Amino acid sequence: MRFDVITLFPQMVMDAANYGVTGKAIETGIVDLFSWNPRDYTSDKHRTVDDRPYGGGPGMVMKYAPLSAAVTHAKQAVQIKRRKIICLSPQGKPLTQALLNATCAYEQIILVAGRYEGIDERFITTICDEEWSLGDYVISGGELAALTVIDAITRLLPKVLGHEDSAQQDSYSAGLLDCPHFTRPEILESVDQVPSILLSGNHQKIQRWRLKQALGRTWQRRPDLLEQKTLTAEQDALLKEFIRELN
Repeated sequence: MRFDVITLFPQMVMDAANYGVTGKAIETGIVDLFSWNPRDYTSDKHRTVDDRPYGGGPGMVMKYAPLSAAVTHAKQAVQIKRRKIICLSPQGKPLTQALLNATCAYEQIILVAGRYEGIDERFITTICDEEWSLGDYVISGGELAALTVIDAITRLLPKVLGHEDSAQQDSYSAGLLDCPHFTRPEILESVDQVPSILLSGNHQKIQRWRLKQALGRTWQRRPDLLEQKTLTAEQDALLKEFIRELN
């Protein structure tokens, strides 16, 4: 998988990506990461990448030409067929696990990190395939969003995580939040102890308990996810059992 980030702060992206899961994936060659600065594709002495918005108003708008040229160079850097160009902005579709899973099928992901008041709409509509958002809030630029997308997709790639099933058992992978997790020591003072079922060695009962907890936690914290999901007979029974045990 190759990621190309169009950004005014390439060092910010490259430095942050060299840690943790993404850093390991880059080191082992599973992931390639490159950055492209739109300022390198300007022709004036000030390397101008933004201008005042038509119609007036506060802030500045990123110009079409430098961004378009940066994307063109990112595309020409590698000969592949399956690529996706994504603009990161508060106006995009919300980032979901399903969206990330589908994107793993591409060979090159070009991420455009916006800045200032926004990006010339003509760039978004003619150059980008999709527009993604981290959520219903605004941050200063798309670099952190790009790093989030890179990390989230990278951990889904084969041989990246230590255990092949790790990514598939995360929150949202099955449309549910993850179940609670515990580790040693078994006994801690003044806090709830490890559920005995997890110490039983009965993997079938443990799997059932984990599914029940995932369903219950989703019902408690993100009921909207359950509204979008059709539960199996087993899942419905486990959720009802979880609710009864609360009373």
